[in-house]
Amino acid sequence: MAVQLNPELLLAVPLAPLAGSMIAGLFGTRFFGNLIGRTASHSATILGVLVAFLISAQTLLQVMDGATFNGTVYTWMTLGELKLEIGFLIDSLTAMMMCVVTFVSLMVHIYTIGYMQDDEGYNRFFSYISLFTFAMLMLVMSNNFLQLFFGWEAVGLVSYLLIGFWFKRPTAIFANMKAFLVNRVGDFGFILGIGLLLAYAGSMNYAEVFAQRDALAALTLPGTDWMLLTVACICLFIGAMGKSAQFPLHVWLPDSMEGPTPISALIHAATMVTAGIFMVARMSPLFELSDTALSFVLVIGSITALFMGFLGIIQNDIKRVVAYSTLSQLGYMTVALGASAYSVAVFHLMTHAFFKALLFLGAGAVIIGMHHDQDIRNMGGLRKYMPITWITSLLGSLALIGTPFFSGFYSKDSIIEAVHATQIAGAGFANFAVLAGVFVTAFYSFRMYFLVFHGEERFGKAHHGHDDHHGDDHHGLAPGEKPHEAPWVVTLPLVLLAVPSVIIGYVAIETMLFGDFFRGVIVVSDAHPAMAELAQAFHGAAAMGLHAFTTAPFWLALAGVVSAWYCYLVNPKVPAWFHDKFRAVHAVLDNKYYMDSFNQIVFAGGARLLGRGLSVVGDRGLIDGVLVNGSARAVGWFSTITRTFQTGYIYHYAFTMIVAIAIYLGYLLMKS
Repeated sequence: MAVQLNPELLLAVPLAPLAGSMIAGLFGTRFFGNLIGRTASHSATILGVLVAFLISAQTLLQVMDGATFNGTVYTWMTLGELKLEIGFLIDSLTAMMMCVVTFVSLMVHIYTIGYMQDDEGYNRFFSYISLFTFAMLMLVMSNNFLQLFFGWEAVGLVSYLLIGFWFKRPTAIFANMKAFLVNRVGDFGFILGIGLLLAYAGSMNYAEVFAQRDALAALTLPGTDWMLLTVACICLFIGAMGKSAQFPLHVWLPDSMEGPTPISALIHAATMVTAGIFMVARMSPLFELSDTALSFVLVIGSITALFMGFLGIIQNDIKRVVAYSTLSQLGYMTVALGASAYSVAVFHLMTHAFFKALLFLGAGAVIIGMHHDQDIRNMGGLRKYMPITWITSLLGSLALIGTPFFSGFYSKDSIIEAVHATQIAGAGFANFAVLAGVFVTAFYSFRMYFLVFHGEERFGKAHHGHDDHHGDDHHGLAPGEKPHEAPWVVTLPLVLLAVPSVIIGYVAIETMLFGDFFRGVIVVSDAHPAMAELAQAFHGAAAMGLHAFTTAPFWLALAGVVSAWYCYLVNPKVPAWFHDKFRAVHAVLDNKYYMDSFNQIVFAGGARLLGRGLSVVGDRGLIDGVLVNGSARAVGWFSTITRTFQTGYIYHYAFTMIVAIAIYLGYLLMKS
């Protein structure tokens, strides 16, 4: 019999960051008169996240020894047979996510001390990021759809606050509203999927819904011949498309770089954007019964993985390059989900969390050293001025492009192999997309790396123009001024994140993909053989790393690195030539496939036209014109007529009474 985890101790995991958030948010801001200072605020929030991380790590060790927990912590209300509860499901998937979320959050909290030291909203920022950690933990620890939806919406709300943290900037307000509205589109599909499962399964508890999956698979959506489960799974995945920024609901994520750099690492690398990946993996018992839904997931992920990578090639804002990298890697995770390689998707989620948080925080360190200049065209040669940032960013970039023996290699290569082995519709395009994406990722990653850390020193000169939307104030270095390494509270998280970015893939691949780590947690049908074929070909992490030097992904990645080196260090005329010869292509990429323009014209413009129509026809015409003014005119007309009979003469009233009696008698005679 499996050992039960302590529910009181588990409850401390989300509540500790919440307590820290409340201390910093209530007592460290103007709300209660700023009763505590900066040191107390960041100490309270860091302590809360540290407690959550230590308990999460202990929980993971216990889960690996066979301990579990699935139970109700609090019953909110009971409606007939339906119970609305707060409960935890702690298994290997949850325990791993708890550790990733709390560790990355802890690194971001420490990093923020140095990055936000001059910001007047220092305490408020710590309150927000701690509150976000609470919301994300509630999401991953839930054992029912109600709590999942609460965490889902809570991370969206706090991300709105964080993206618009500098709320006096119009671009920040535009970005957080854009993120909020796009996520509402996805969330509409998400709640429809939950509603369908509730209506036909009669429960919001995962275990109870999964127990009825065969019965649900036999049902069709009323009035159609569509499988009910297919519709429900696609609706759930639409929610994931919003949170995990999949095409075409990806448009919010690049603009979210308007927020301070620490939240880019926390929200857009390791936590919020991976919520959709986690949710689909958790729902694997349902998705496995619908090849149509899996095919939809596979194609959407393939489009995102390849075409978002293209956009990273032409970006000049250091944070936006990393942001488009995040979009592309989320596409890789989604492709793995569509190939029924859920454990591979979650494995890449974990490895990506470390090296992408490292790259974002490294970008922030560069921004500090460059006095808040984010344009990579104004950098160059930073290696000798910022050695710690340089080496950790190099390690993160090598992990990102899938260099053998680095963490990203094991997860990314497994995704490519899983796609190659799958037979689901759309696998051909997916196979091309993930292979082409290897070259694209290596090219834009090392384009940024070479322009920032190597080559000519371009700082302290006439600056290039910056993107219209930017996250931090652009000041730049004055002539003769040199970059500087960031303080230790910034570089320490870089070093600590670099360690798992290098080794975690080698250490964890056998356990997570080919051991019993996800047994009974992630369900894979015998009809989907991708994971079985991966297991047959796996002969150990070392052998996999050595074999990689003979495979196409390695040579594609190497070609991408060499191409970036030649184009941006050896012969810079090459990219200029491509720009001149392919201006139309560059314009399409520079305008992000015109998706923003399309949304502005069709959706925003359509909403404005609809609003004007409702205002003119509905409000002014129907409500004001007919109901309000029309009723007033009708009353006025009626009163004008009746006023003619109110003369004050008795004989007029007597005459009116006689006429009325005559009409009434006539009516009675006609009726008889």
